[in-house]
Amino acid sequence: MDMIRLKLLLTAVEGLTMSKYIPGNQKHLTLEDRIFIQNSLNQGITFKEIAKYLCKDPSTISKEVKGRRRTDWYHKGTFYNAHNFCVHRYHCKKTNACNKILLCGVKCTSCPTCNQTCKDFEKERCSRLDKAPYVCNGCDKPIHKCTIAQKYNYNAKAADRTYRTTLSDSRAGLNMTKHELRQKDKIISPLIEQGQSPYQIITNHPELDMSVRTLYHLIDSGVLTSRNIDLKRKVKFKPRKCHKTQITDRTVFVNRTYDDFTQLGLSSFVEMDTVHSNRESKKTLLTFFFTEEKLFLAFLLNRCTKGAVRAVYDRLEKRMGTELFLERFEFVLTDRGAEFGDPEALETGINGFQRSSIYYCDPMRSGQKGGLEQAHTMLRDVLPKGTSFEFLTQWDVNQIVNHMNSTPRESLGGRTPYDVALEHFGEETIKAFQLKPIAPDEVNLTPKLIRFNK
Repeated sequence: MDMIRLKLLLTAVEGLTMSKYIPGNQKHLTLEDRIFIQNSLNQGITFKEIAKYLCKDPSTISKEVKGRRRTDWYHKGTFYNAHNFCVHRYHCKKTNACNKILLCGVKCTSCPTCNQTCKDFEKERCSRLDKAPYVCNGCDKPIHKCTIAQKYNYNAKAADRTYRTTLSDSRAGLNMTKHELRQKDKIISPLIEQGQSPYQIITNHPELDMSVRTLYHLIDSGVLTSRNIDLKRKVKFKPRKCHKTQITDRTVFVNRTYDDFTQLGLSSFVEMDTVHSNRESKKTLLTFFFTEEKLFLAFLLNRCTKGAVRAVYDRLEKRMGTELFLERFEFVLTDRGAEFGDPEALETGINGFQRSSIYYCDPMRSGQKGGLEQAHTMLRDVLPKGTSFEFLTQWDVNQIVNHMNSTPRESLGGRTPYDVALEHFGEETIKAFQLKPIAPDEVNLTPKLIRFNK
């Protein structure tokens, strides 16, 4: 028996050692690898087969899926009480399990506190989530018939973003100990007090083993005795100003830049922007443009904020449903306005599912979403610059949108965006967008369109 155990141990060690010699096994997973993992999980392929194709160890695939899976909650159509996760909820006849109400005749299964108060509570579990594949990808059971409240889904793009964030966070901070920092401070701070520049200090003291930029960063972060005020010229420079309407948190652009967007090679996507009123009103128009159908949408916002944009997304998702919303707004390209500074909130649906992917244009490059800018030119024919949106209603905005979408386009072969969208999207989407056709001779793209309705 001891010999058999020794052989099994040697075999396991040999397998672990051999995995180091697999080509590419020491490389990090890329976005393409994660997309392959997601597609394979949807097809029900095992971790072992996925690992063979990617030249990885099966444990690598297992850790990737289990560590970066996303929690999805889906309550609609599953059971009566959305807060009840007990496996006995269908046949349980208990009442007043909490003993808080003397004459309570309501079944505990329909009470939100049932799971916290009942002694016989047993959470319903799924074997797919407790062992491989650890996610709902590839499950044959329709989601509206699954009674498991908490579901897990592996999304390649979300997993890659989490990986990039973890990778950047692991490299943040100072790459030195407190003792090393103290020794370098003894050299740097006295020389700065003598009026020497950081470049002069780095040149004369190569033992510091750092760049001039790193030294400026150390002084600016306040970890050295010297401060910015001790530098001769830095105090004369004013801090760089960022436009108030631009996003200040640069971390949101990770894997969401225009270069990342162009790598997708999309021919059909949605462009998003805002149109502002004059200074007398804070109301704003949130606009969308479907590049293939040339369809234009606009929604009136009382304030140009992140929450107002999120509310429009949620309202559209409730009208259309999560699946249809994801199909129409899967990829969205927008500018770097502060109202779009919370992409995670826009990408996450009302049920926790990822409903969209947000990407940003380069700074001062509005031409990268030129289709929407041209639509704004047509919009300004009806609402010229300087017009106040204070007395504008969503009904007025819908009227403008309907007239714009009923205008024939040369790029569509003389057809209107409304007709093309009706053919591509169907009546359900058109109804959710609240669009109506306008007779050709009744189309009006002048300020009189709104003035006559007042």
